[in-house]
Amino acid sequence: MEPPDHSEIIIRRTIPEDIDKIVNLQKESFPYLARTGNIWHPDELRSHLEVFPEGQCVADLNGQVIGSASSLVVQLEPEYVDHTWKEITGNGLLTTHNPNGDSLYGADISTHPKYRHEHIGKRLYDFRKELVIELNVRRMISGGRLFNYCEYADKMSAVEYAQKVIQGQLRDPVLSFELENGFNFIKILPNYMDDIRSLNYASFIEWPNPNISRKR
Repeated sequence: MEPPDHSEIIIRRTIPEDIDKIVNLQKESFPYLARTGNIWHPDELRSHLEVFPEGQCVADLNGQVIGSASSLVVQLEPEYVDHTWKEITGNGLLTTHNPNGDSLYGADISTHPKYRHEHIGKRLYDFRKELVIELNVRRMISGGRLFNYCEYADKMSAVEYAQKVIQGQLRDPVLSFELENGFNFIKILPNYMDDIRSLNYASFIEWPNPNISRKR
């Protein structure tokens, strides 16, 4: 059997038929989170499609979902206010979506482990960037888990860890990837998500819309 042609991977909006496939993708992508139930559930994914279908997308390889991203629009006051993942996403249902907000918020992005060298994450981010420009919101923001911080927590603070990643002295699979995709590091978000690897810390990241044309 010939290996699949990865050039056939397409990024498209999520449809209801993708829901079970996304749940399976999450189990493969985040096995340690799956053990505690901290992955998408079908009712949450159905809510995403009801609340903001334009913000949900998948990477499709011949009908197989090998990547996904969930997003919503928010308005933060003040613009860099501390928040938790549950607060900003309405407990994962995206019911906090504000069509009149000024920021696209990345609630989740995942890629199947077998395809993590196919630039799928970058293409999912590119979908979001295009959506930021299409919606004419002023930025994309998110909280990115400090994935490898657990390995350094006894040596440095979360802020020090993030700065070393920014300076290229350390590599973190989440923060380094975000920086490579044009995001700016703003600050550390404590108690962002119940996550053993990051010790609940996340980086507040921001990608300004380069084509903002008018006030909303």
